Amino acid sequence: MLKTTLIHPDILCALGRAGHGSQILIADGNYPAGTTRGPNAALVSLNLAPGIVTATQVLAAVASAVPIEAAAVMATASEGPNAPAATPPIWSEFTAILADAGFTGGLQSIERFAFYRAARGPDVALTIATAEQRVYANILLTIGVVAPGPTVVISQHRAKPPSFAPPRHLR
Repeated sequence: MLKTTLIHPDILCALGRAGHGSQILIADGNYPAGTTRGPNAALVSLNLAPGIVTATQVLAAVASAVPIEAAAVMATASEGPNAPAATPPIWSEFTAILADAGFTGGLQSIERFAFYRAARGPDVALTIATAEQRVYANILLTIGVVAPGPTVVISQHRAKPPSFAPPRHLR
């Protein structure tokens, strides 16, 4: 049993293979994750039912497992039916979750088609499709560096193999 917040085996596997500079896309329910995935990206579909699982739930779990160096969102449309009147409220939730995880940078906003290109890039190690219903709820994370900590010594001691004593009748 793991003691961390994040316990999904496929996500842990993809994160274990990623490194500094690798990227993670957390996609909302409208994002075409199956067709705009990078060549090196594992796809984990967590879209069970509308709203289950949300992008903020996934972000909190992922941010508990890896350091975040940068975060980008898809820029909103400036006109037309998909143009919001204000900044999408989920962006402030993203910012708060990232701050709780120690990220001090802001969200970079990337134009829609440039965001799709970035999300298809070779550095994207993991795409997580959520069932988030709020619009503009896609976030592209760049993994940072784990600060060096104390050295962990793994014991070189090996248990002595059990001695073999032949049965009495063979002695």
